Amino acid sequence: MAPSAPKACLRVSGTNIVDGDGKPVILKGCATGGHTNMENFITGYPGHESEMRAAMLEVLGREKYDFFFDKFLEYFFTPSDAKFLASLGLNCIRIPINHRHFLDSLNPSVIKPSGFKLIDRIVETCAAEGLFTILDMHTFPGGQNQGWHSDSGIHKALFWEFKDLQDRMVELWVEIAKHYKGNTWVAGYNPMNEPADPDHVNLQAWYGRVEKAIHEVDPGHVLFLDGNTYAMDFSGFKEVLPNCVYAIHDYATMGFPGTGEPYVGTPEQKEALQRAYERKVQFMKERGVPIWNGEFGPVYANKEDDDYEKTNEQRYNLLGQQLSIYKKDKISWSIWLYKDIDFQGMVYAGPDTPYMRLLKPFVDKKKFLGLDKWGRADSLHIKHIYEPIIQHFKEEIPAQFVNKRYPQQWKIEGHIHRVLRETLFSEIMCWEYASYFENKSLEELDELAASFKLENCVKRDGLNEILRADAGEK
Repeated sequence: MAPSAPKACLRVSGTNIVDGDGKPVILKGCATGGHTNMENFITGYPGHESEMRAAMLEVLGREKYDFFFDKFLEYFFTPSDAKFLASLGLNCIRIPINHRHFLDSLNPSVIKPSGFKLIDRIVETCAAEGLFTILDMHTFPGGQNQGWHSDSGIHKALFWEFKDLQDRMVELWVEIAKHYKGNTWVAGYNPMNEPADPDHVNLQAWYGRVEKAIHEVDPGHVLFLDGNTYAMDFSGFKEVLPNCVYAIHDYATMGFPGTGEPYVGTPEQKEALQRAYERKVQFMKERGVPIWNGEFGPVYANKEDDDYEKTNEQRYNLLGQQLSIYKKDKISWSIWLYKDIDFQGMVYAGPDTPYMRLLKPFVDKKKFLGLDKWGRADSLHIKHIYEPIIQHFKEEIPAQFVNKRYPQQWKIEGHIHRVLRETLFSEIMCWEYASYFENKSLEELDELAASFKLENCVKRDGLNEILRADAGEK
């Protein structure tokens, strides 16, 4: 028997998210990244989703292309997934969405009904298990940030330079708000994932517009507003908007390969985690508004990595320390990530599934080449190629300008990798990825897509038990 729907939408009250009775609610859950917004490291393709899909269409033809991706979307999240997540004590699922499910760039004034049909199924599936959902717009036309996950195909955030793109996304959110108005299982709307506005003022203007437009048609639902520069910078935020929660992303570099020292729980490491968190939430604490950590979580080693059990134990301990920080402040959180191909996921496609058997040579090659930014740890095969390029840039660009390009945190090497590897190299490699699907029958394509069914996935028990223990604490 499905649980009864909450009698009212969640809302903001002081520093809390509260239910219809005014009782504080702490949302604890995960994101279904890789599903309604695909990402390269999650399912194994290179570069940007739209480029991968174009290559797949070229190889498969329209009928097989539609069949494969329809089946992928069907199998990736089913009632079994919702039941599993509820069994862990989680209560909220963040749904990352690619805007292309709703908008066609060649016909931008028409919002596609198929987008609502797709998201409705997930919202309803979660509701049947008593799970709230947060609708997260993960990509924007032109790119709201410089990352592959904005699916822009480029390395610039052009969304901020074109008012017609900004207007289009406000209009889309108005239609989404009209559609979900009164749906009390929807915890709220995350209007923009990880914005990166170089000027630090365009984001504030757009948030002001979209908040007003959404709340004019749907005053009941909470908005979850990410900070600038990938949800880590609130220095440009000047005002608190009504019925809004403010969102950080709190990744720890100690949980990633090739980015520094492993986490062993020293007082200095614990202090570094606390300090990074406090810097991000300073705005919220000063203004007395709720905090939502929309993304966090380590990358895990697999059985092909040296000392993988020791590495994963260190990263579980890191995760536990982060959760203890959030528990102290009683904030809501959504871990990244639910399902993938054995990288960060709470569950992952099994190594003996048709998809993983087929794509293993390509996934290994992509890892060898270091094409994905997320968790990249360069081998000796790569370093001797890119290090001279980086050094050349540093020698030829005056020191005061070498790290001037936004985001400055990436430094010059990060921007070089973004253009050469994550954009150009990866775009061309999309055709090689798609070639693995050539001449596959409908039956074979169905089996490949079914590799992502929960019953064909491996559960990462160490991670899931940590989440279960935290979710069970009141």
